[in-house]
Amino acid sequence: MESFKNLGVSEPVLRSINDAKFESPSEIQEKSIPLIIAGKDVIAGSATGSGKTLAFGTGIIQNCEKGKGLQSLVLVPTRELAEQVSKALTKFSKYRPLGIIAVYGGVGINPQIQGLRTADVVVGTPGRLLDHIARNTIRLNKVKILVLDEADRMFDMGFKEDVEKIIRKCPQERQTLLFSATITKDVVRLSRAHMNQPLQVSAESQVDPEKLHQTYYDVGEDMKFSLLVHLLKHEESNLVMVFCNTKRNTDKVAKNLRFAEVDAMAIHGGLPQGKRNNIMERFHEGGKACVLVCTDVAARGLDIPDVSHVYNYDIPRESKQYIHRIGRTARAGADGKAINILSSKDYDNFSQVLKENNVDVMEEKLPAFNKVAARMPEGMGNKSGEGRTNKSTIRRKPQNNRRRRLY
Repeated sequence: MESFKNLGVSEPVLRSINDAKFESPSEIQEKSIPLIIAGKDVIAGSATGSGKTLAFGTGIIQNCEKGKGLQSLVLVPTRELAEQVSKALTKFSKYRPLGIIAVYGGVGINPQIQGLRTADVVVGTPGRLLDHIARNTIRLNKVKILVLDEADRMFDMGFKEDVEKIIRKCPQERQTLLFSATITKDVVRLSRAHMNQPLQVSAESQVDPEKLHQTYYDVGEDMKFSLLVHLLKHEESNLVMVFCNTKRNTDKVAKNLRFAEVDAMAIHGGLPQGKRNNIMERFHEGGKACVLVCTDVAARGLDIPDVSHVYNYDIPRESKQYIHRIGRTARAGADGKAINILSSKDYDNFSQVLKENNVDVMEEKLPAFNKVAARMPEGMGNKSGEGRTNKSTIRRKPQNNRRRRLY
């Protein structure tokens, strides 16, 4: 606790940190908290799970006062992240209570309107925040701390213009904190336009490359799902995340896993928000739902501890998403596995992953396993072409001499 105190963390926040049993600050906390407390604008390169919420939360809790109007605004890309951040801020402000509310779409707006009347801190997604601005149900004229969390992801999702509109509604005299897993050109442009002499800090990934074992299997399309079932049933694991590229495939894989007696749940942006919240609560509990089948959008930003295995059932279309996915496991000194299941239609995407990322991936020999009948046929796809084999998109198998390292 002394190390947190040396960063300038106040007594009320120290007490909540002690309750959370945090023994020492993470790298991003150590580098950013003193700057944030001092009121500096900060650009922080920080991945999910690195402790960034406590970093910016410390500044919010110590510099905002209850009942003085909306003083802090945290912009996030997804509904789940809005819930996660608001809950964390509520926990850390236990001994210095503030009115904290999460604001996002997919749920009724009237309870949010009521809560905004007394809110000191708002954590919200750009679309719903703009709805409130248009309705005059939120006023940003007293905001003194603006946080852009997962900024790169917000831009990837097409929120750049929305974010800029919201920033322009905030006072020019304010502190701006920008947290992003990657410092992209858009992030740099935004910082130049809307930040005051920002200081840049970064932290290494929380993933321990020595603890992360990356493998791939090359299998026929008709046996891809059967291999997934076999691995899930025979790999010794804790919590497991299975990534798919589309909502439809996410639902299809999760349903077929349940038919195969694997306890799995699907989460993606097409589900009602209440159901998404319930699924995440059950997954966090462990035991009840040990396999989470998800899309990148639904999973990005969520800090889920104790994930032992990440399966790429679909290889991501954007190669940088591969790093975000595998970063879910091998954290805090724990071992982790990232397993890629390839069929011919994945070769192009996998080649890009290998070409554009510095990763070690080892080919595994296919185990003996039985065909599992799928209730929803593997070939059943949507209009975007998911689940179909298009001859024009099939390329040769990536060359890999057992172990592949790319630069």
